Amino acid sequence: MKKIDKYLQKAEQQCQQKGSRLTPKRIQILSTLLFANKAISAYELIDLYESRFEKTIPAMSVYRILAYLEDMHLVHKIKIANKYVACTNISGNGDHVLSQFLFCEQCQSVEQTPVPISIYNALLDRVKQSGYQLCSEQLELSCLCNNCANPNNLLSNDKPLSTEKTI
Repeated sequence: MKKIDKYLQKAEQQCQQKGSRLTPKRIQILSTLLFANKAISAYELIDLYESRFEKTIPAMSVYRILAYLEDMHLVHKIKIANKYVACTNISGNGDHVLSQFLFCEQCQSVEQTPVPISIYNALLDRVKQSGYQLCSEQLELSCLCNNCANPNNLLSNDKPLSTEKTI
């Protein structure tokens, strides 16, 4: 649990640096998301929250809190799955690097990795050359993690998972 406490402390510092603060409910929602340790939907978050804290919370409150946490760069919405995950790049200094999210379609785990600035600039140039304007800087790749792609891990129909990669 110490890792979650350390993360929450850094999150509070980051919010303070931005002139905001984490309320007790925001801390509870963020800690619940960290506790999940994978991407979860808002309704899965509500269920987990209610089982952890033995309190009910309205869906609208959760969505408002998630929006706040996204604005503070503490949470990311994985749009390809309509799920949320805690940001792993909390720095405490307000800086936030461009990340790509590797999302496992089977187990819902997410790996957040930084994108080198040279690659980001090349992608941005390509977008502009194509006559578009970038609306979101979040890169998401739908994947299978190595554990789920392992042929020894069988689906319920006892067929091995495909190891094909789509790029």
